[in-house]
Amino acid sequence: MNEQQPAAGHRCGFAAIVGRPNVGKSTLLNALLGQKISIVSPKPQTTRHRILGILTRPAAQVIFVDTPGLHAGGRRAMNRHMNRAALASLQDADVNLFVVEALRWTDEDQRVLDELVKQDRPIILVLNKADKVFPKERLLPFIEELGRRASFVEVVPLSALKRSNIEQLPATIAGYLPEGPAHFPDDQLTDRSDQFQAAEIVREKLTLRLRQELPYGLTVVLEQFKEEDGRLLVNAVIWVERSGQKAIVIGNGGEQLKEVGRAARLEMNERFKRPVHLELWVKVKENWSDNETALRQLGYET
Repeated sequence: MNEQQPAAGHRCGFAAIVGRPNVGKSTLLNALLGQKISIVSPKPQTTRHRILGILTRPAAQVIFVDTPGLHAGGRRAMNRHMNRAALASLQDADVNLFVVEALRWTDEDQRVLDELVKQDRPIILVLNKADKVFPKERLLPFIEELGRRASFVEVVPLSALKRSNIEQLPATIAGYLPEGPAHFPDDQLTDRSDQFQAAEIVREKLTLRLRQELPYGLTVVLEQFKEEDGRLLVNAVIWVERSGQKAIVIGNGGEQLKEVGRAARLEMNERFKRPVHLELWVKVKENWSDNETALRQLGYET
């Protein structure tokens, strides 16, 4: 239990990181915390859950909420789950960080902005990938155009990947949080368990290696996560939707699965600071991503 008493004027609250898929929301969270909390890949819709990232400083505790990208066109239960998770985060936040790609505006960006405006919360506009814009003056007409679409309390150009111009962002966010004590202990970085993170590490490695649409038809569930003789024993099942997908995940002679397992094990060794013995199985659950009951069984809050 956190018994720490807040200093006068101490602030604490929730800042949702929102935007369309693949604008760098998870990369931004990891950069702000200085540690990888959310998995990252170049493929859209990698983030499927709400994940809290907790940044504690003497004057404030900022609780970031990494959200799935709000998107249109996805009719499957998984798409509905991700959109619900993102929208719920907007409603619970004290301030919303609207992440867009510098100089790029799409219909999906507008859809996210429309939802943000409905919430009547302060909106901080974050222009990610600003390091790719030369000269920087090119940003000004873009910012002016977005300013005509909605009222932003702050505009922050930055690069989440290169961690440039992010140093002052937590203090800026804190100015829009309510006064109050910290919700979490100083040393806690996330609300997610080690087991959740281990499963996500496996899913990230699969997403990075597999082609086209297959990553959207798989999920990872841990069946064992325990320490024994100074090492972690981790058993995970990779669920896919069709037998043909199972063959792809395993690969010729099991080579694909071995490489995924090796990459995941190396990251777990580093994350959990101990040797990890990882075993992976691949199983089929027909059409799981379009089945609300299957989603709940596989750990998705629907």
